[in-house]
Amino acid sequence: MNSINHTPELIVSGIHLDLTPSLKTFVREKSERLFRHQERIVRLRVELECDPKQSVSNRFTAKGHIEIHGPDLNASVSADECHKAVALLVDKLDRMLSRRSNYFKSKRHDNRPIEVETALQT
Repeated sequence: MNSINHTPELIVSGIHLDLTPSLKTFVREKSERLFRHQERIVRLRVELECDPKQSVSNRFTAKGHIEIHGPDLNASVSADECHKAVALLVDKLDRMLSRRSNYFKSKRHDNRPIEVETALQT
């Protein structure tokens, strides 16, 4: 199988929030952990939202959407600081990718006996 150098796409957008270069760099550095964890990621979309009408503890919301070969993964986290919300989001997405990876590994190594007659009838 040919190995193709695939660089996943990272999209960072802000809703009611100005994205500073330092914030974009922070998101990029944190998300590198996800790209090292799973090489089949096609695109990662991160939306950062600031809602001044919310309480102080839930003012910033970070939403992540991972497009991957197979079912996509979505997560959302709220926090009092934007950087903290990004860090919590990356942790949550990392756990989801790890769980997904372990699920596929256990499914691949599952040796359940099947009955040949019933398998051929369907």
